[in-house]
Amino acid sequence: MKLARFHQGDAPRIGLVDEATGRVFDTDPAFDDMVALIQGGASALAGIMPKGEGFPLDAVTLEAPIPRPARNVFCVGKNYHEHAHEFAKSGFEAGAVAGAEIDTHPAVFTKPASCVVGPYADVDLHAGVTDSVDYEVELTLVIGKKGRDIRRENALEHVWGYTIVNDVTARDRQRRHKQWFLGKALDTFCPMGPWIATSDEVDPENLTIRSWVNDEPRQNANTKDLIFDIPSLIETLSAGMTLVPGDLIATGTPAGVGIGMKPPRFLKKGDVVRMSITGLGSLSNRFV
Repeated sequence: MKLARFHQGDAPRIGLVDEATGRVFDTDPAFDDMVALIQGGASALAGIMPKGEGFPLDAVTLEAPIPRPARNVFCVGKNYHEHAHEFAKSGFEAGAVAGAEIDTHPAVFTKPASCVVGPYADVDLHAGVTDSVDYEVELTLVIGKKGRDIRRENALEHVWGYTIVNDVTARDRQRRHKQWFLGKALDTFCPMGPWIATSDEVDPENLTIRSWVNDEPRQNANTKDLIFDIPSLIETLSAGMTLVPGDLIATGTPAGVGIGMKPPRFLKKGDVVRMSITGLGSLSNRFV
């Protein structure tokens, strides 16, 4: 099941997406809050039916599926082998040590809810604050079942679904401040969407993950290449900290980002970044 938050100039609501026909349908019963639907568990999903004839996806406005998360988005850095190496060689990783590019434990940071924008929204380049804006396509999981100290063998029971996030980054601020938060936390720096696919439709261990800048291919990888897989990330994050329905965990980006190029190629006014992940649709944002 694919669920999007959309509107047509009226109040936003949750709709069922039929990707094959390119249509989104109102639901019966109706929902206007994705987190409320997630909190309803399997019984809420089982009761949902499409209503009416639906609308072409290109005739509606898609919003971020969870436009204002209750908590910061949890993010994982350096979680693909080739990206860990390109980051270390780029000169933008503070404290990089040759031969120690692969971490022994996940590097975790967060992005505040104020970063989140929809799948076709403009992203602010924040001229005067940074001149080194970069893109990162990331598979992002949505927690559906509350839990703490979750064991990896039970971890996937806590996943409700998956979506795409662009972990937009101000590389100069990331390097200068060493702690990554200030480089990751600028307003609009977390485009999300276009929908959430429920976990029963997704094989997270075998997804093609790609990005383009102005239709130029940049990133092309598979989630098989994750250093720390999804069960291990959930086990790590939930150790002593309760995960709750609606929490979002971005799992890291593969090689092919702007800092990996010689010289680095940062985003500029008018650039369009498009991202796709198998079964999760396409996320496209203009940088302004």
